[in-house]
Amino acid sequence: MPYSGSGPSPAWGRSVSVEVSPVRGRRDRRAFLAFPYRLYAGDAIWSPPLYPERRDAVDPRMGEFFRHGEAELFVARSGGRIVGTICAAEDFAANEACSRKDCLFGFLEYVEDFEVARALIGAASAWGRERGLETLFGPNNLDYENSYGVLVAGRDRPPTLLCGHSPPYYLPFMEAMGFEASRDDNVALEIRLDEPLRDRERLARVARVAAARSGIAIRGADFARIEDEIDRVHDLMNRSLARLQGFLPVPRSAVEALVRPFVDIADPELVLFAERGGETVGFMPAIPDANEAFARLGGLRYPWQYLGLPFALGMKTSCVSVKSVLVPPEHWRTGVGVVLMAELYRRLEGRGYSWLDLSLTSAENPNTIPLARRFGAREYKRYRVFRRPIEMREMP
Repeated sequence: MPYSGSGPSPAWGRSVSVEVSPVRGRRDRRAFLAFPYRLYAGDAIWSPPLYPERRDAVDPRMGEFFRHGEAELFVARSGGRIVGTICAAEDFAANEACSRKDCLFGFLEYVEDFEVARALIGAASAWGRERGLETLFGPNNLDYENSYGVLVAGRDRPPTLLCGHSPPYYLPFMEAMGFEASRDDNVALEIRLDEPLRDRERLARVARVAAARSGIAIRGADFARIEDEIDRVHDLMNRSLARLQGFLPVPRSAVEALVRPFVDIADPELVLFAERGGETVGFMPAIPDANEAFARLGGLRYPWQYLGLPFALGMKTSCVSVKSVLVPPEHWRTGVGVVLMAELYRRLEGRGYSWLDLSLTSAENPNTIPLARRFGAREYKRYRVFRRPIEMREMP
């Protein structure tokens, strides 16, 4: 049944009639996927997502999420036009592992109208309530790594690889609907590579001492043995992040889906593994910021945009991005992090990058944030993920 919402919106003084209905058929699905390209058409900061990637993610036959969950897509219409989208989902594996009854919501996009936002959240709430779920959790676009959260701060530049974007009105709308932060904010950090690093020699010396004392060796990735490398990343991810607030166990298939697309564009010498006594104890991958290249391709929505793909893939980017720094807790005090960071900084010399992005990490991460600041990092974006009880009804 379609979810309808209408009436005044006290905080913004709007009065509209909105109907939210499930996506049915290929035409509806194309309209769902195309809506963000229209919504952000005049936003110079937005980086269009790759249309084929989004298309596969929401397809139950192709999407990684559907191996361990179910989902439904919805569109909001007003006056016959699509004015918003949302996806409601249940991750069976994550809910079981964490003894939760979360209803994920994602692909949340809407025009600047509070009634539209409220109707979309109402549809997701109804979907979750029908399945006995208790809490709305998101935005998460059917995974926990790609373009999650609402942008809280940092609108001076486009997002980098795997980071999202949202208009300024999303945050106050979420708060007005009774959502609260589900965990500490996640931040993106910048380290300038085109400026001298303060205390560089001292940091390099600290790294050399730590490596010698703890027996740490650094190597680049071996893409010829990619299955083994994925196994190592999977193990490190679950061991390293387990203590962070809101962490959910990551299946190997999800790690593989995240890693494989970057093998063709990554320099294996910049995808670093730390080893100690025959054990893999750290991982720090630096990957060219493909968003810079893909932004020129318009999201690959149309066949002719593929003509520019070879040029885009060969394009030199100004940014190289580190999406994860993984060190298990038992090795935090051995200096693995500083050894990895110093070696990456050394290997980036002469490669033409002007800045290094580290994103995203918890604002309260006790290791990554202090380590990055030692190398001159500053925060340049901040994102927030929310929770709200499903029992809470829409505002009167």
